[in-house]
Amino acid sequence: MKRFLLRMAPALACLAPALVFSTGEVRAQAGPMLAMKKFPFDIQWIAVSLNNKPFPGERSERPTLSLDETLRVRGFGSCNTYSATAYPLQQQRFAVGPIALTKRECSKEVMAVEKLFLVALRTAQQWDTEEGKLVIVGQSGQLVFERTF
Repeated sequence: MKRFLLRMAPALACLAPALVFSTGEVRAQAGPMLAMKKFPFDIQWIAVSLNNKPFPGERSERPTLSLDETLRVRGFGSCNTYSATAYPLQQQRFAVGPIALTKRECSKEVMAVEKLFLVALRTAQQWDTEEGKLVIVGQSGQLVFERTF
């Protein structure tokens, strides 16, 4: 067993930087100096736009998101509530695991908005905070959230 671990050590060392969570600080390249960013845990966010298109409907009908320090993301998708495990990683990378979702039925339009939101969230790859907003970017586009008060 000891020999196996010694042979695996170089491979694990290569993976380690990608697997470190940013429960504290994240280093982002900012010119010649490194800036530290901390993921905004335990804040309730409401979706503003997806790919620069505003979410339709009243504020209470728009998707929400909150990530706690146990790495559990929860929210409202527009019709159903959801939860998943989400990982803010080094260099402001972001990964979301499989999403658990309630099974409520809403109109086709609302369900379409929810699907677009959840696909964008599930395929997220990067996060950032800009001017008090949370921005999550992935294969399916850019989600922009503002803080709820």
